[in-house]
Parts: sequence; C-alpha cells; structure tokens
Amino acid sequence: MNNYTIILQILSAGLLSFILVFISIPTILKVSYSKNLFDVPNRRRVHKENVPTLGGLAIFFGIIFTYLFYLDWFDHRTIPFLIPALLIVFSIGIKDDIMVTAPIMKLLGQLLAAFIIVGFGDLRITDFHGFFGLQPDYFVSMSFTIVFVVFIINGFNLIDGVDGLAAVTGIISTAAFSFWFFINGDHAMPVLGAILIGSLLAFLYFNVFSRTQKIFMGDTGSLLIGFIVSVFAIRFMEYNAESVRPALTYTMTSAPAVALGILIVPIVDTIRVFFFRISKGQSPFVADKRHIHHRMLTLGFSHIQIAILLGSVNLIFIFLSYILRDFGMLKLLILNLVLGFLIFQVPSFAIGRRRKKMLRSKNRHKIV
Repeated sequence: MNNYTIILQILSAGLLSFILVFISIPTILKVSYSKNLFDVPNRRRVHKENVPTLGGLAIFFGIIFTYLFYLDWFDHRTIPFLIPALLIVFSIGIKDDIMVTAPIMKLLGQLLAAFIIVGFGDLRITDFHGFFGLQPDYFVSMSFTIVFVVFIINGFNLIDGVDGLAAVTGIISTAAFSFWFFINGDHAMPVLGAILIGSLLAFLYFNVFSRTQKIFMGDTGSLLIGFIVSVFAIRFMEYNAESVRPALTYTMTSAPAVALGILIVPIVDTIRVFFFRISKGQSPFVADKRHIHHRMLTLGFSHIQIAILLGSVNLIFIFLSYILRDFGMLKLLILNLVLGFLIFQVPSFAIGRRRKKMLRSKNRHKIV
C-alpha cells in the first residue's frame, strides 16, 4: 500500500467522522431542548444561559461508526478491547450528563475501562525508559498504566471548563502522536487519530462558532477524548521502548518526556491544582476555580482566546520536545515540568499583582 493510498484513507476517515458528527448534532440539540437536557448556570459555571450538554454523544457516534467501518473495510489492525472500554467510558459519561453520577461511581467506571484495555487488551507501559534504572514487573506495569489512563481521562475532564479548550487540546495532542506513528510506518493509529480529530472539528463548529446551535461536549466528550489520547500516549511510549527502537525509521530515547510535552496542558494543570489544594489542607478533588482557564477568564480573556493561547503553548512544548527527543529522558522530563509550571503559574501571578495594585490604590484613597 503506497503513501498516497494511506493518506487518502486517513483523510477520508477524518472526513467521514466529521460529517457524522456535523449532521447528528442538530438532531441531538432538538432532543435536548424537548427533554430539557441542559447545563444550568451556577456559581462554578462560566456560561450564562442553559446549554445542551450531549455533544459527547455525537462525538462517540462519529468515532465508533467510522472506526468500525474502517476496521472492516480496510482491515486495519485493531487495538484489543478498545471498543468495550469506550462503551464503559461512554456509559459513565452520558449518565453523568443526563442524571449526574456520584464521583466515586465515575472513578470506578474509569478504573473498569482502564482495566479492560490494560488487563484484557494488554496495553501496558512495560518500559520506564531508563528512569532511575527502574524496570516494572507485570503487576507494577499494569497498575501504573491503569493509574496513568485514569489520570489522563480526568485531566481532560478538568480542562473542559471553557469553550473549545478540551477539543483543541485533544486535536493537537492526537495530531502530534499520529504524526510520529505515520512517519514510522504505523498507519492504524493515524487513522484512529483522524477519526477523533474529524469528530472534534465538527463539534468545535457548534461549540465555538454557532450562535443558534451551541452545545457542550459534557463529561461524555471529555472522558472519551482523555481515554483515547491516553491510549495514544501508551502506544507512543511502547513504540519507542528500547527493545523495539532499532526497528524504527525515526527514533527517540526520551519518549515519556516527549509524551509529557504533548500532554502538557492537562497534565501540568491537573498536578498544579491538586498540589495547591493539598497545600491548603483541602481534598485534591474539591471543585474550585484555580484551573488555568479560570485564571485567564479572571484576567479578561475570552473563551476562544484561552483555547488559542493554550493551544499555542501546547504546540511550543511539542516542538521543543520533538527537537530534544534525545536530550535524555530525565532531563527533558524536568525541563518540561519546570517550564510548564512556570508558564501555567503566570496568570495567577498576574492576578496577584492586580490585586496588590487595587489594594494600594484603595489605601491611597483612604489616606487622602
């Protein structure tokens, strides 16, 4: 199969998923309005109107239908147990979007989905790439991978607080992983990547640009993105393990650190917020407005500006990580983490300075 045929398959997969999501969302909107399935504004919400939250249903439909079609029609290699795991993720997401699910039940559902693809599908992180000379046994490998999957799922769920951010981050991350698979001759993953990207591009039109047919992806959408992207990240790290690296056309010795650069937005934002909550004696899972998109909203940025700015930061980290892919796993990991935390803390510093200026101004008025 030549490259032109493969590129055509990838583009057509993205186009098919785009069309399916684009034509299904208007119907989902009609059902949402007729059944009053809205996200109602409250103290933590940043929107002011009732907005339907079943965009994830359209994304799921576009992904599943297109993926199954391409598996059968073009005989692509499957990712074992991906579809059963996606069905679990979809089930817990759609239930939460319609009825609200207890956090512990959502976590158990995520663990079950992760266990299905890790335990039954044998999708595991088996190589720590020289991290302090550690190599995991089977139990450690399986446990670490499950925790990783659940962490990435929740990372995307937590950044889904402003229009377009989770979708843009998902598109950029998926494209970065897919590119590496493509140039190394693995064409099954880029097809799956194109399917996800096509679905998210169609969703973005309604979520960001449409004035009369606005919709949110809800937990269904963000959980699906996080789960699929975590699969890409695991396959990416295993693809560059020392035992298989010599067979690749393009190699890297710092795959986990590069994966961190690709996933810098959900990973660093989640770690930063969890650390801050714990330092204040709070539960890391308590809801608040300390995420970077909340900080940027406070500074006056619009939703689309936040999505573009953080997407641009994401692209810079991807470019840096690709360039330094043989810099050394630990060194690149530390570099990405330190830079990530510094950049993501900038909005909080700016808010702190603004508050100090306002306080000084008030004090001057009192003296006068």
